[in-house]
Amino acid sequence: MDASSEKRPRILIADDDPAVVKVLSSRCEKMGFAVDTACNGMQMLLKARRTAPDLMIVDVNMPKLDGLTASFHLLDQGGPALDILIVTGSSDETTIERCESMGLFYARKGPEFWADLKAALIEIFPHRAVAITAHSDAVADHPELVPNRPRVLIVDDDEQVGTFLASRLNKLGVETVYAPDAARALRLAVRRSPSVVVTDYYMPQGGAEFLITRLRSIPETANIPVLVLSERDFDKASAEALTREVLGHAGAVGIFKKSFDVSELFQMIQNFCAFEPSATMPS
Repeated sequence: MDASSEKRPRILIADDDPAVVKVLSSRCEKMGFAVDTACNGMQMLLKARRTAPDLMIVDVNMPKLDGLTASFHLLDQGGPALDILIVTGSSDETTIERCESMGLFYARKGPEFWADLKAALIEIFPHRAVAITAHSDAVADHPELVPNRPRVLIVDDDEQVGTFLASRLNKLGVETVYAPDAARALRLAVRRSPSVVVTDYYMPQGGAEFLITRLRSIPETANIPVLVLSERDFDKASAEALTREVLGHAGAVGIFKKSFDVSELFQMIQNFCAFEPSATMPS
């Protein structure tokens, strides 16, 4: 790291949604900040203790340890002054009250996100107001860049399967997008940046292995976790072929038998995009 980069204020962005992390990191770097990222609360704690950032931008709903609890752990331990901006897709009044009581900043994912972020950053770093304004106003008309719900792409040539999974996930506060084949799934993955892809194993125009290979060949989709559904059981060789690395990136991170009992599948999805805390896991 050169001397000029060392002088930049450090921001740690903690969010389990890779699309949100990507756009926030890009914008904050253009504003002149040095950016580090974490994908869950435990990783956030470790990095914050090691690097002592000037500001943390923290999503509430993250797997392993939620962002609000992780933030309170840091504040309770004392140490150097640390500003924290809590980000959530919910308008829960309890969360807002907890933030205010602890002196934390707050921003809601959705239409007002960029305005809330700009106001907080200018208050914390007033000497960077010009750059903050320029680069937050540039994306203010694109609230979809920071969706207020986690997003899952469902890929299956059986539309009824897609409808069933979408209805169950929607009840848990998850936004879903649907593709009937691998080609359209790839286009949607690039355009909509889902947190997770759930795909059928066999599809007439290219199955799960084909889709995974195509996803891994494009930088925008190379790291999106893929879960595979199948109507039949896999032998060891087939399972290993699906889960092996592709172009230096993970293959399928989970294989599941198609069933009306989606509890195990949804538990795995929750490892990558946490649901609303009030949501009840379906069986």
